[in-house]
Amino acid sequence: MIYEDADHIVFLNRFPTVPGYVLLAPREHRINVTGDFTVEEYLATQRLLHSVAEAVRTELGAERVYILSLGSHQGNAHVHWHVAPLPPGTPYDKQQFEALRAENGILCIPDQEMKEFADRLRLRLAGCT
Repeated sequence: MIYEDADHIVFLNRFPTVPGYVLLAPREHRINVTGDFTVEEYLATQRLLHSVAEAVRTELGAERVYILSLGSHQGNAHVHWHVAPLPPGTPYDKQQFEALRAENGILCIPDQEMKEFADRLRLRLAGCT
C-alpha cells in the first residue's frame, strides 16, 4: 500500500509492464468511471490521481506518465486508474499501448525494491495530499 484515505487506495501493480506502475481505486465499489461519482467525488479523485502521477513522474524521471481507466462490466468491474510511467529512452515502437501490454512481458521486480519505491512515493505524497 502506498497511500490510503477514507475514499481511496493507491498501490503498486502486482504485474507491472513498466517500473513504477501504480493503481488508484476508490474504496467504495463503483463501476462507471464518471457516472457513479458526483462531480465533487470525481474531482477529488482526479486531484489525488494528479498527485500520484506527479510523485511517480518525479521519482522515476519518467518521459511521460500514462493514465488510464480500464476494465469492463464482465471482468474487473471496480473502477480504478492505471498510472504507468514511460522510462526515458523507450523506443517509439515500445511506447503507448505497447508499453502496457502484458503480452510483451511482466517485470520481475524484487519485493525489497518494490517496498523501497513504495516508501519513496509515500514520502512524496505526504507533502502533496
